[in-house]
Amino acid sequence: MGGPSRRLLLQVGAAAVAGLAGALVPARAAHTPDRSFIALRRQWREVSAGAVFDPRVEPYRTRLGRLGAAAGRFRETMAFAAGGLWADLPFPSFMGTPQRLRTMAQAYVLPGTGVTGDSRLGAAVAQGIDHYRRTVYPAGGDASGNWWHWQIGVPRSLLDAALLVGGHVTEQQSRDLRDSVDHYVPESLLGRYGGNSTAANRVDLCLVMLLRAILRADPEKADLAVSALAPVFRYVEEGDGFYRDGSFIQHSTIPYQGAYGATLLAGLATLFAVLRGTPWATTDNTIHDLVERSFTPFIHDGVCMDLVRGRGISRDPFGDHKAGREIAASILLLAESAPERARWQAVVKGWAHRNKPMLAKAERTDLAFHARLSRVLNDPAIPAATEPTGHHLMPMSARAVHRRPGWCAALSMASDRVGHYEHGNGENLRGWHTGSGMLYWWAGGHADQYSDSFWHTVDPYRLPGTTVSTRPLPDGAGPGWGDTCPPARWVGGATDGVYAGVGQHLNGFESTLEAFKSWFFLDDAVLCLGAGITAADDVPVETIVDNRRTTTPPVVNAAEGWAHLAGHGGYVFLPGTEADPPAPALRTGQTVHQLRGGTRLHTRHDRRTSATTRVTRGYATFWLDHGTNPASAGYAYLLMPGATQAETRARAALPAWARILANTSAQQAVHVPSLALTAANFWLAGTVGDLTASAPCAVLLRQSGTGTAALTVADPRRDLTTLTVTWRRPVSGLIHGHPLLAAHTTGPDLTLTFRDLDTHAGASITVTVQTGVV
Repeated sequence: MGGPSRRLLLQVGAAAVAGLAGALVPARAAHTPDRSFIALRRQWREVSAGAVFDPRVEPYRTRLGRLGAAAGRFRETMAFAAGGLWADLPFPSFMGTPQRLRTMAQAYVLPGTGVTGDSRLGAAVAQGIDHYRRTVYPAGGDASGNWWHWQIGVPRSLLDAALLVGGHVTEQQSRDLRDSVDHYVPESLLGRYGGNSTAANRVDLCLVMLLRAILRADPEKADLAVSALAPVFRYVEEGDGFYRDGSFIQHSTIPYQGAYGATLLAGLATLFAVLRGTPWATTDNTIHDLVERSFTPFIHDGVCMDLVRGRGISRDPFGDHKAGREIAASILLLAESAPERARWQAVVKGWAHRNKPMLAKAERTDLAFHARLSRVLNDPAIPAATEPTGHHLMPMSARAVHRRPGWCAALSMASDRVGHYEHGNGENLRGWHTGSGMLYWWAGGHADQYSDSFWHTVDPYRLPGTTVSTRPLPDGAGPGWGDTCPPARWVGGATDGVYAGVGQHLNGFESTLEAFKSWFFLDDAVLCLGAGITAADDVPVETIVDNRRTTTPPVVNAAEGWAHLAGHGGYVFLPGTEADPPAPALRTGQTVHQLRGGTRLHTRHDRRTSATTRVTRGYATFWLDHGTNPASAGYAYLLMPGATQAETRARAALPAWARILANTSAQQAVHVPSLALTAANFWLAGTVGDLTASAPCAVLLRQSGTGTAALTVADPRRDLTTLTVTWRRPVSGLIHGHPLLAAHTTGPDLTLTFRDLDTHAGASITVTVQTGVV
């Protein structure tokens, strides 16, 4: 493609980004290519090497010395043989060799390494890049195996190393590396937004294209790299990308803020920093919005929740901490030029205050992040933000996060658009039931509940909150890469941003199990209901009340219907659950099974290092056994995070604290008088208490002490062209409506008719009314 056409492409990309996420400014005509690429090279070195600290002070002095020593060892042990460059790496080493070359290049460019600017080291890096290009990554070669190595991993590392050592790469070596990258990363990869060129992968490909542009001072490649980012900023309605409710999906069906999303955020933060002040600089408001809409809701005390980490949960222990640090590092880098700078720095400072290892871990892995974080922590003008309160419901990714003072809970579900789990590359082979209503929760002092070898030792059939068939499953059951969506569409709920009623029509993974599960997120508790639990697998079906990683034995008072785990929280098992017709008898209680102080031993094999580690962790497990082949079984219990034993016992003695209005496969609903709150999940049209719905939906109703009421509705199935909700209470007038409210009547009853809810992606709609006699 010639220059004029490419400039047109830039104009088209600029227009797209301007309308969606800012603008590409200023015009390139104001700069000469030489000056522009000098700036790009300088800023790439600053961002990539991370030279934002004083190399003479600790801990940088020691860490830089170790980096220089490692680079020296790599240089001395290099052997330009027909195989690889290092005898201790297999050949071909797709990532090991490029990563070592990049380490050497960082030691060359960073001050204080002892080999800074060492011509022998710079020449060795240039020779190593050329050797690898000839033996593994030649132009015209065949790209076998994992596409990512050829199009992202290898070219990024080689180009990065080449730019860091600068003039040591000869003109011929530069042209040859260009030809190889152009062969494996052709422009056509950025011509269509699809396949492997979406979301996080798209950002990585644009970054590779920009490095290729900087290598050869090619303005047209730089134009393409920046303009091809435009689709990343568009909200999507299906497939990979960001959704308006804050969801982020990769691999078509997997919520992935904590892995691919973290990579995307890091890539954009890097791109924005490198492009700043150049003709290709971007001013992007969308990604700034998404920091707080898509990423921070899933960070609790600096830890990234596992329900958005996909198959990554099965990797190393404390991987959730690592993902949290990566997101925090990106936020601080973005903050350097963002209008939200002060707020974001306060948020990250709060995380680091509550997660003491964050700074120490950054010292070992990311000196630039360590330096930025240290500055924030040491600045008395920056406050440490506390954990927020409120509810985030993301129906398009079947995820919910609920925060109240002192505790946090999060819910992972599966739907017709969100897979039960993802396995691939031999990872996460037993994550089968993570989408079956897994309820995570954290109270004070338990930030590591799911971090410290939880996924390597927990019973995969007994994940907290889930209802499962105990039918044995093979490792890696079901299709790989997230293609594990059940058929159910009713997954989501209604929230007013403080409280929520969330539901999942559950189709069990690889089983005949069907169930209707609801969670009502309140001030100090989550009220959990299950109904219509039916299966024909000839094995028991269980609901796992909790499976808590602890060595503390539980206290169980079966007579009073409660259990307690010291230092964790309490559980209250609720009577009076209405069964499905034709047997409308009331249940008088539930049998709670428990495993006191059970331990799980696991031998973990690291595929990368071949190391084997044996780990043992203790668990306290509570579950409800619905029997073999249950027909319309149910359950009802309260989870009280952080509650003391006395508080748990007192709640169990107050059965009227929460009234279960319905718990059937037609409706599940509760009323909490102390909160003046009623919440109902209508699986079918019908009436519950004072509420009637003309179609399946979710309704949340809160009355205030000032004579007003807020009624929130949602269409979790995303298919209603019209919905009528009736509240049989006197209402004198409408205070705040909504564009989708088509009609309303007030008087002895309130009737609200909504239209086009199918266009609202399951999001909640709130209407406020004045209560009382007309």
